[in-house]
Amino acid sequence: MSNNKLLVTKQGLEALKKELAVLVDEKRPRLVDRLSNARQQGDLAENSDYQNAKDELEFLDGRIDELQNVIKNSVIISGDSSTKGHVGVGTKVKVHVNGQESVFEIVGEWEADPVLKKISHTSPLGQALMGKSVGEKIEVEAPAGKLHYEIVSID
Repeated sequence: MSNNKLLVTKQGLEALKKELAVLVDEKRPRLVDRLSNARQQGDLAENSDYQNAKDELEFLDGRIDELQNVIKNSVIISGDSSTKGHVGVGTKVKVHVNGQESVFEIVGEWEADPVLKKISHTSPLGQALMGKSVGEKIEVEAPAGKLHYEIVSID
């Protein structure tokens, strides 16, 4: 992983740390036990449980390494004084789009969850909103065509 710093909110960093703890303290020990039990069953070449456990452990170790690197390279963004009055990571933005009101939280890319209206500052909408203030209008290209947003409020 590169040495670039990754922007995250305090809540996002806590969620990443919690996921890492679950993987290291709960899931990995269970997988190691499963692998050990499968290894004791004899012929490893034809033991599908052994192969599956080995593959899952390899995948899990990759995710653990990835999370450790993300946490190590994270910079917490609070969304307060540095972005006062402007959209930034950690802010909530209320916008009007197509006659409807929506609220989006701008977060780091590791926290993004469009279903929960948490959008990354690197997404097309996130990039268009960054640095803007109340009353500004933006246009974003979407699969359905161009969408026009007006910023109503920033928290």
